[in-house]
Amino acid sequence: MKLSRPVSWFLLAFGVWSWFIWITFVKNLSKDGSGLAFDAAGDPTAYFWVHLLLAVASFLLGTVIGVIGFRGVRALRREAAHDTSDQPTAPSSSAS
Repeated sequence: MKLSRPVSWFLLAFGVWSWFIWITFVKNLSKDGSGLAFDAAGDPTAYFWVHLLLAVASFLLGTVIGVIGFRGVRALRREAAHDTSDQPTAPSSSAS
């Protein structure tokens, strides 16, 4: 299957965006002082574990989607380089 340039870049950007968003979320989750993520004794709550699981799943999916996009972009660049190297050069005419 061949991905178009916009689709490849979208998938790559989605992978990067997913990592950025979820890393920020996990940092904020670990510093939570509202009582949602940690109880009064400082132990993680069900909220913490569910959202940590969501973050891990999103890291995995973001990585897979980003790699697919990266491979698409790389293949398109390789194809473009291959196409330009196969172009015959026009003979130059020299006036005498």
